Amino acid sequence: MRRFLRLFLVVAVCLTAFGAVSAQEEKVLVVGLAEDYNGLDVHRAYEPGGSLVHKAVYDTLVSFPADSVSEIVPNLAASWEISEDGLVYTFTLRDDVVFSNGAALTAADVVFSFNRMKNLKDNPSFLADTIASVEAADDLTVVLTLTQPDPAILAKLVFDAFSIVNAEEVKAQGGTDAADAAETDTAELWFDDNSSGTGPYMLDVYEPTVQTVLVRNPNYWGEAPYFDRIIIRNMPEASAQKLALEAGDIAIAMDISSDQLPSLEGNPNIQVYSTQSDTLIFLLMNQNPEVGGPMSNPQVQLAVRYALDYDGLRILGGTGTNTPAAMVPIGFAGALDPAEALPRDLDQARALLAEAGYADGFEVDLRYPDFTYIGTSFSLVAQKVQADLAEAGITVNLVPEELQVSLDAYRAGEQGFGLWLWNPDYYDTLDYVEFLPAGVVGNRAQWTDDNADQAILDLRDAVKVETDPAVRNELFRDIQLYEQQSGPFAPLFQPGVHFAYAADLQGFVYNSQWRVDLALLSR
Repeated sequence: MRRFLRLFLVVAVCLTAFGAVSAQEEKVLVVGLAEDYNGLDVHRAYEPGGSLVHKAVYDTLVSFPADSVSEIVPNLAASWEISEDGLVYTFTLRDDVVFSNGAALTAADVVFSFNRMKNLKDNPSFLADTIASVEAADDLTVVLTLTQPDPAILAKLVFDAFSIVNAEEVKAQGGTDAADAAETDTAELWFDDNSSGTGPYMLDVYEPTVQTVLVRNPNYWGEAPYFDRIIIRNMPEASAQKLALEAGDIAIAMDISSDQLPSLEGNPNIQVYSTQSDTLIFLLMNQNPEVGGPMSNPQVQLAVRYALDYDGLRILGGTGTNTPAAMVPIGFAGALDPAEALPRDLDQARALLAEAGYADGFEVDLRYPDFTYIGTSFSLVAQKVQADLAEAGITVNLVPEELQVSLDAYRAGEQGFGLWLWNPDYYDTLDYVEFLPAGVVGNRAQWTDDNADQAILDLRDAVKVETDPAVRNELFRDIQLYEQQSGPFAPLFQPGVHFAYAADLQGFVYNSQWRVDLALLSR
């Protein structure tokens, strides 16, 4: 009954947002988003769309400026110190922060949050691999000790999964930070109906694939946000978002495609924002012959990279689209110049296929999520890949799948040939070590220490602990040159990212970590 009543209230608020007059004159913001998350337990957070919600509901120790990822700035931590050997980080917390239930933030909440995230052993847990321990020296002092120098640790701490929750409240709902949390923690479902953060908003209702509703946090320690309620509607298609924005049913369209820009830019009631995204669209070719078949052959993998029409893919990606030379996106320190990318060479691709024993080509299934992300239709990209590889002699059968079904198979390493995207978990080039053997994406391609060349293993291990920026960049250069010739991935492009919003909406600022900070918006 309680659930029914809450949903009834949400429907009523939606009607208010679409034109009815609210007796309380509640300020409501409605956002259109292609929902890619399937739960709101912040310590399991991993999908990029979820960052929009988690940024509004939770806080992290450190953060980025509102409009860039150029520097680390204080958030819940007022200051921090780093030991000379780079192994110990001591954070001093603000003394004026309370959770949404009014309880004061303490160092014990930070300890619980970090340990729960790590011990859940869920998708983001690898981000804590270099954390040896986290301790509360006193109520406002947190001591983080690393297993080895990690030049990316502060950037990692900005990520959603390092958000701080109220330890006592989550424990009361079955949460635990114990070493066996992966087996014993039972708070995940509670987080789908509740939140336990210090952010400007609280979770009110989460209806998977329908909408997520946030309400203002009355105990927020910072400046109160303008909107009382935010409704994030799941709208998988860019065309639906555009129509809803033009009709005034939503105030922000988060996934506009580049071909929609001309008509939107001509509308005086709408503002448009475009930039190059950090999203990397790529192909995965499984290294396990039992899963990947021909795609596990190194010569076939290189043939695929030569067969792709990168110029055509950039056109397909639309305004703001660029092609990285390897698996480190443009804009990250140490990324190769795009001019160093492999050219299309169909003769070379055919020769490599012949050397691999496939002079007459072969047939393969390409699996991918059938959805549109930041304006990029995966179905259209898959059709382009199909056409490109056909010219080299590879017959590609397209296998579109529901997002969660495809995502589960991808994460389990069960896709032989897949089309996917990667958004950085944290804004340091070390995030792209995950495309190397035994990394998060490496494992999804079943590229392991056992089947990888020693040369790439040595490069991977060296770059993980290198703190000198110049040396790091050289190591990443060597890694990317290796990736061009070897390995189970092919970079396709970095699409432009396009937002459209009501012209009377103020405070819209893009940040590639969380896309839009909803708490900064007003009318």
